[in-house]
Amino acid sequence: MLVSYELQVDATDKGTPPLSGHCKVVLEVVDVNDNAPEVWVTSLSVPVAEDASVGTVVAVLSVSDRDSGANGRVRCWVWPASPFGLEATFAGSYSLVLREALDRERVSEYELEVRAEDGGAPALRASRGLRVPVSDVNDNAPAFAQAVYTVLARENNAAGAELARLWARDPDEAGNGRVSYSPLDYEELQVLQFEVRAVDAGEPPLCGNATVQLFVLDENDNAPALLPPAGSAPEAGPVPAEAAAAAGSGTLWAWAAWGAPAGQVVAKIRAVDADSGYNAWLRYELWEPRAKGPFRVGLYSGEVSTARALDEADGPRHTLLIVVRDHGQPARSATATLSVSLLEAAEAALAAAAASSSSAASASSSSRAAVGAELAPGAASAATNVWLVVAICAVSSLFLLALVLYAASRWAPRAAVLSAPGPTTLVCASEVGSWSYSQRHSRSLCVADGAAKSDLMVFSPNFPPPPPGPAAKDTQPEPSALLHTVSAAALFALIFSPFAPSVSFPNLLLLLARLRSLSLRAIGA
Repeated sequence: MLVSYELQVDATDKGTPPLSGHCKVVLEVVDVNDNAPEVWVTSLSVPVAEDASVGTVVAVLSVSDRDSGANGRVRCWVWPASPFGLEATFAGSYSLVLREALDRERVSEYELEVRAEDGGAPALRASRGLRVPVSDVNDNAPAFAQAVYTVLARENNAAGAELARLWARDPDEAGNGRVSYSPLDYEELQVLQFEVRAVDAGEPPLCGNATVQLFVLDENDNAPALLPPAGSAPEAGPVPAEAAAAAGSGTLWAWAAWGAPAGQVVAKIRAVDADSGYNAWLRYELWEPRAKGPFRVGLYSGEVSTARALDEADGPRHTLLIVVRDHGQPARSATATLSVSLLEAAEAALAAAAASSSSAASASSSSRAAVGAELAPGAASAATNVWLVVAICAVSSLFLLALVLYAASRWAPRAAVLSAPGPTTLVCASEVGSWSYSQRHSRSLCVADGAAKSDLMVFSPNFPPPPPGPAAKDTQPEPSALLHTVSAAALFALIFSPFAPSVSFPNLLLLLARLRSLSLRAIGA
């Protein structure tokens, strides 16, 4: 730093009168490079992980020089060459950052020196040492000296003789480099079988053979694995909005209807264990809620059912935490979260049916069924039965209406048309009154049963008689028209009912034939 001083100088003589003069003196101090740079470590983060990314800040340093000008201008660098470098953040501050990937197996620790040099003549230097260890990550697998070992064994070697010695090396550190050897894995090989021959030294030598079967015993080294549903979330139906949001969180969803009786199955938790025997025998326990709730889980089936009838006091949603344990020693476990939503009966059936259709669409690519689809078969069957009953009732009602109309038309009183040999004569009758007529005839008229009629007058109208033809007969309704009406009504009810897609064409014809046969029997009666 350049420093200057300014002085005012006054001079006065001793004459009479005295005279004086003055001047200004400016004194500038020229800097000499007499101060070396100073380096401080303000922050240090060690050890550095072997897999640390490029650009990771390892240390923060502060550098200063009390000189001025070129004498106070400092440059810094890292010595010796290493994967680390310095970056200036602001005036007098530097960051030690990682510029290359590290490999602990090649260099496990770096001894660095941060050097600073000013611009004076001669230049002054300063340095600060840093020790940066590298922490290990498990990035190397054990490696054998050979990929394949061929062992030659004498046939009469002693029991317990060493056949071969295998050695694998892992360059990682501590637990990452600790190697264990396991030639047998129950999940890969359960039985090892080979032949052993025993030969005596007699003449001729006799031998005996034995088969050795080595059975590998299973250890409980696999935890139960939950089988997720085939469809994460239904695509249709009144499904709760939270189901789609929780689809990726591993939560299983199920639906139950209000008023469902005790013992009704609402979901099933499925799990598998790669072990065998008791180690793979699973049991299911309801961990939460601990208090007595409306749901229970089968100990060995995994079926979640209602412990009692559901009512509105139970709330709209229940979250169950189910623990799946095996019978191994020590036992291993897995947990499943099941969210049960209580809906109206129709909404629960539609939700279960939607979940079933979504699961069926993905069944070709996965053999696992969704937990919510456990209710789908019963709901679909119930819906089909409802439409079947509606269709049968509609057809039966139409058939009964047709029979009533036919009976009313057959047994209702009606006038008879007179018939006699010769031309037909139209006769009009009236109990009272005086009508004009041109021709008077005498006729015998039969009327319905009842009281005797007085002043009965019969006459012929004033229009030509009809042409001769066959004798008229008493008319009755045509049975075929009634049969056609009944058949058409039944066919219309079947075609436009929701049950129509499940009725095949031959069954439809058979049903119409039976309806026609019943109609004929009724008409004959």
